[in-house]
Amino acid sequence: MNTIVLGPLILSGERFAILAGVFVFLIGTGLLASRVSQRFNLWSTVVVIGGLAAARLAHVIVHWDSFSDAPLRALAVWQGGFIWLWVVPVAGLSLFFLLRTTQERLWAVAPLSAAALVFTMTYQLASATEPLPPPALTLTALNGPAVDLASLDGRPTVINLWATWCAPCRREMPALLQAERDHPDVRFLLINQGEGQDAVRAFLEREGLRFDHLLLDPAMATQRHYRTVGIPVTLFLHADGRLAQAHTGEIAPERIAAEIARLNRSSSLTESHP
Repeated sequence: MNTIVLGPLILSGERFAILAGVFVFLIGTGLLASRVSQRFNLWSTVVVIGGLAAARLAHVIVHWDSFSDAPLRALAVWQGGFIWLWVVPVAGLSLFFLLRTTQERLWAVAPLSAAALVFTMTYQLASATEPLPPPALTLTALNGPAVDLASLDGRPTVINLWATWCAPCRREMPALLQAERDHPDVRFLLINQGEGQDAVRAFLEREGLRFDHLLLDPAMATQRHYRTVGIPVTLFLHADGRLAQAHTGEIAPERIAAEIARLNRSSSLTESHP
């Protein structure tokens, strides 16, 4: 699955690609600072901090309808959400104002190009999703009949793997509940990992949460099937049950909406080109 494990850290493909790109950029500018000009130290700092801030700000502006009710969520960068094209003007302006000579500006192209290449290649490799079929697994529902995960109803499916003790899982629950209400054309399966019925029911009642399909997976068989590491994990499945995308870590409302839109577009293309 598209996660990278570094000791105790579990990183999504995008986050690992960001770290890899920044690392290569800082190594390159560090060499330039020691051999060409000390001005590369300040320039690299401005590019990294300013570029990340600009990319995040652009994402917030584009998805302002998701942030307007909770603007401080813009600081929740661990949810993901960056428009990387906005790093370009930050790098260009800082290159012009902070580097004094043409030679310095030409040298600056090298770490920028290397970082962009490493980020792109790492993201493509680390974020690849294998189109796994649904598991042949029947899970007990908290309310209602058991659900066969391999049984399809013609709709795309969103699966969320979670636990009551997991703080990011608890934080994203309201967004998942709202998404379920906003998208009746999508089946949502909330699959608790490794806990008993009493603990799950008590948590949902305390938080006032009620999902259409809340399933129990005490043996964590769903995680093993999809080869995921850690929780929360949100899986987006095509209408035919194949895995389309996986998101590791806390998920933002706009990311849920974007992935559902991709599923719907894919379904429309399939129907128009059988």
